[in-house]
Amino acid sequence: MRTLIGWVLWLIASGSIAATAAPPPDGQHDFDWEIGTWTTSLKRLREPLSGKTEWVEYEGTSVVKPVMDGRANLVELDVRGSAGRIAGVSLRLYRPASGQWALHFANLANGLMTDPMYGTFQDGRGSFYGQDTVDGRVVLVRFLITPMGVDRWRFEQAYSADGGQRWETNWIAIDTRVKPAAQP
Repeated sequence: MRTLIGWVLWLIASGSIAATAAPPPDGQHDFDWEIGTWTTSLKRLREPLSGKTEWVEYEGTSVVKPVMDGRANLVELDVRGSAGRIAGVSLRLYRPASGQWALHFANLANGLMTDPMYGTFQDGRGSFYGQDTVDGRVVLVRFLITPMGVDRWRFEQAYSADGGQRWETNWIAIDTRVKPAAQP
């Protein structure tokens, strides 16, 4: 059950209500830094919101391409580990009316696209919120993008089953830019 504060935060994050009357900043270039190829070290909580704490690890790549004149981008994730393979596509769309991005993820294992998460970058850090379904119940989901250096970024996903009062991190990916090969 969501608290009143949880609902208000969700409505602001989704763009359903405006946090201020000021026009939104132009954030359509917020993801430009990510265009390119990255090595990805990922760990995910095997059974989120179960009380269990077993993590599984993966290694692979993320390739980020601009589309629609940079107002959108496409991320191809392909990682493998002891628990198998995660291959998916993330479509990120800029929403100029709200100044927010909508993040969609499709896992190629099941062919389904998640409900979008909405948010923005502020002071170089991205915060995105939405809803997801875990074991048949609807939960809040938070996705944070944090710089760890010029060519290294942290992507962290967390779920909340109590309206945003407590968050359980279930996905941490560290991406490191692959440097282009030197030309002879």
